[in-house]
Amino acid sequence: MATDRLTDSWQLGPLTVPNRVMLAPLAGIGNWFVRLQAKRHGAGFAVSEMLSSHAIFHGNERTCVEMLRIDPREREPGPLTPGGPVSGPFTPGGPVSIQLFGQDAEIMRSAARVVADAGADAIDLNMGCPVPKVCKTGAGAALLDDPDVAVAVARAARLGSGLPVTVKLRSGRRPGDTSGFDLAHRLVEEAGVAAIAFHPRSAAVHHKGVPDYALAARLVETLQAPVILTGGLHDVDSTTSAYEQTGATAVMLARGSLGNPWLFEQLLGAREDGPTRSEVLVELDWTIDRAVEHLGVDRATRYLRKFYPWYVARLDLDRAEAKALSESLQRVAGLDDARYTAALAAHHSAFVPA
Repeated sequence: MATDRLTDSWQLGPLTVPNRVMLAPLAGIGNWFVRLQAKRHGAGFAVSEMLSSHAIFHGNERTCVEMLRIDPREREPGPLTPGGPVSGPFTPGGPVSIQLFGQDAEIMRSAARVVADAGADAIDLNMGCPVPKVCKTGAGAALLDDPDVAVAVARAARLGSGLPVTVKLRSGRRPGDTSGFDLAHRLVEEAGVAAIAFHPRSAAVHHKGVPDYALAARLVETLQAPVILTGGLHDVDSTTSAYEQTGATAVMLARGSLGNPWLFEQLLGAREDGPTRSEVLVELDWTIDRAVEHLGVDRATRYLRKFYPWYVARLDLDRAEAKALSESLQRVAGLDDARYTAALAAHHSAFVPA
């Protein structure tokens, strides 16, 4: 169905997005340097991790200073890989969107203003998160059951910020439920939402099961706004197949890009193969440096433990070596030890954990 190439630009309200491959909001992960990494490898648009509108409204320091940080490098054209430019029909950089969640329209209006003042280009609203601690507040996927409130919250975000607003939706709360399909139309028609990011699985199944791309295709055909497809996009083949099947405006990579930013390049035609071991080590080194810049050495040492398995998976080790390396990286005392341990495993066929 899709006739546009992934390398083509498109319009999100007044914003020109340089290509159709995006980084999805990743809760607890999508900080400025994770977004910057995606941009360096070609992503035309990146969305932040989920921020609480209530935390912003009440001036929570970690939310307002650390999580709301937008780095100027996120918008700068530049090399797509640490070693230098990669030729390709696209320009890195592009808009930065901050994702908010919350169920109170007036608080959302105020928080959206703060986000706009912080320099965001767009706001994304989370109306699909299935996590109980979010849903029990009436936010996230709970808004699928309260469409009037959802519309009011989206309208408030748009009016409060003056920015284009997108909404990330699940197909419904439960298997077989298509309330997200219906809500998408109301959000565009009544709240002026600029685009819908659609994950065609129910909130109840989280990331399990096969996405309903036929439903996503119906949304593309009937919605008077761009549809951004997410869910089940783990590699080049699954992503291009879903893009062509649904006719979506763009694709949004989530877990498939973790530790694998080269997937952006592959989808945009800048490379055919995955990374070499040396490229993985260079990228891990870059990630460690940015984590220290963001959090300081002590916090970065703890924070990066969830990152290591993603990079280990790209080193093409056998199962025993990968397991040994992952376990060793969880135990290292410092970041220099982590670099050394990863390099040792990558350059030796038989890795012996320390």
